[in-house]
Amino acid sequence: MKFNRNVYHSLMMISQFGINMLVPIFLCSFLGMYIDKKCGTTFWIVILFFAGAIAGGTNVFRFAKKIYEEPAVTRKHMKAGQEEEKDGKKREDKN
Repeated sequence: MKFNRNVYHSLMMISQFGINMLVPIFLCSFLGMYIDKKCGTTFWIVILFFAGAIAGGTNVFRFAKKIYEEPAVTRKHMKAGQEEEKDGKKREDKN
């Protein structure tokens, strides 16, 4: 049975997006609940929830940026290789 690596790679990336977004939100929310219980306030959970959301969004943005920069490099190498093949064929035709 042959496995399709692209499918597993895509599932891994989707999971990574979720983890990168949810972990900072949960950590900051629980920290906010803890501080609110200790101090007797009610606003720290809201502030830290949004701080976690911003941190998670930043993580997802960096991860997506890294993913989309890699194929561009690969395309450049493939394009350069194709141009070299064309040049090689032109030289063979001339000889």
